[in-house]
Amino acid sequence: MTKPNDAISTRRWLRLEGLLMLAVCVVLYGQVGASWWLFAALFLVPDLSFAAYWIAPRAGMWAYNLTHAEVGPAVLAIAGLLWMPALLPVALIWGAHIGWDRMLGYGLKLGTDFDQTHLGPIGKARKAAALTA
Repeated sequence: MTKPNDAISTRRWLRLEGLLMLAVCVVLYGQVGASWWLFAALFLVPDLSFAAYWIAPRAGMWAYNLTHAEVGPAVLAIAGLLWMPALLPVALIWGAHIGWDRMLGYGLKLGTDFDQTHLGPIGKARKAAALTA
């Protein structure tokens, strides 16, 4: 059985992983020599997936998870390294965004409730969980 302190330390570990992913992507981005204006312009693009919540909660969950899973930027980075170098900076920006979100505690969405993530509750759900703990 998982103890409450185990869950807290696991979330901290996952946030540290997010920080490291952000740092690695930013350092590598600096090494590829792409424009920092491009970085700034594209950094929040994955969050446009929130708009799918206006269609339906399930559509929002799928759109958010597809744009906030590490597999997307990893595949794009491989494509950039093997076939089209212009994709590599975009993959690094995307990876940096995901790392930033994970560092802040935002995880992949569970079910159709925006406040429930694989890193634990966020927003109102986190406040409610804290009151019952």
